[in-house]
This record gives sequence, C-alpha cells and structure tokens, in this order.
Amino acid sequence: MTAGMNVLGAAILGLALATAAPALASQDNVKAKPPADLSGLHAFDLRVGKWRVSHRRLKERLAGNTEWQEFTGEQVWWKTLDGQGNADDNLLRLPAGDYWGFTMRAYDPATGLWAIWWLDSRNPHGPLDPPVKGRFIDGVGTFYADDTLRGKPIKVRFTWSGITATSAHWEQAFSPDGGKTWETNWYSDFTKAD
Repeated sequence: MTAGMNVLGAAILGLALATAAPALASQDNVKAKPPADLSGLHAFDLRVGKWRVSHRRLKERLAGNTEWQEFTGEQVWWKTLDGQGNADDNLLRLPAGDYWGFTMRAYDPATGLWAIWWLDSRNPHGPLDPPVKGRFIDGVGTFYADDTLRGKPIKVRFTWSGITATSAHWEQAFSPDGGKTWETNWYSDFTKAD
C-alpha cells in the first residue's frame, strides 16, 4: 500500500476518534435501547484488512456496449462507529490511469439496513453518489439506489456475496427501466493481501 492510503486512513481515524470522544464519555449515563435487527450487523466484519482486487467492467454502461476492461486494484478496509460502520480506501488501476475511491458504510439497527456511499478522487468536491441501501439475506447483500446516468434516471444495484476471511465478490448493475431489466456492468473479486 502507498503512503497516501496510510495518511488518509490515519486522518479519517483521527477525525472519527475526535468526534466520538464526547459521545463515548457520556455513554455511562445513557441506557441504550436494544436494536430491532442485528442480523446483518456483522456481515462485513471479515472484510477488515488489506485486499488485492481483480476488476472487470463494461467500458460504457447502458449503451449496448460489450467491451470489457480488466484491471487490478488494492483496498484497505476498517471498522468505524463502534462496529456499526466501516470504510475502505481503494486504488483502481484502470488502463487510462490510476484513481482513488473511498467507501463509507453505516448500519441502522432499527431497520437492519446498511447504507453505502462512494467518494471518487476524480471529482473530490462533487456531491457524493446517492447511497445504496439494503441488507444481507443468506450471506448475500443486495443494495439499491435511484441515481442518474447521462441525465436520465436509473436504478443502481450492488451485490456482495461469498464473503470469507480470504475472499469476497462484488457486482454493480444498472437498470434504465425502473428495475424491470438489469445490466451488470462491474465485477470485482477480492483476495486477502495480509
């Protein structure tokens, strides 16, 4: 991993600890309500660590394109929010050049849903993508969002599966017709690096 990943991770961890300190100090006086649904809380726990990534994605999405790009990447994943969240820093080595992405996830025990946000280094001050939200059922996590592509509304679906201590699989799909049909346009396979 590069020094940039370590610096970014340290900065985010420092910010998280600084903002969590007042809440942690006052928790002794507050009795927490039991969560409504913890079935998916630990679904991502095995993802913590360093990973090598093999990516395969369509060159153009929802354009009738059949040309696939294959490239590699690296990822570092850690827990946040006392286990109710996690984040990862990603280096994507596309044929056109490297870029970085950052993912944030938060679990809501009242609904049993995860929300996932993506921040892209190619547009660091742009708005975050709308979060995909969903849950795990029988080891498969499915997450949805409404978004736009080339100015037209689409649905986005992320699917996580095969999460083990040494591997995982992720897919992204878009639907131009409200979820009637889906084009899977990105596959990522993760192998533990540490």
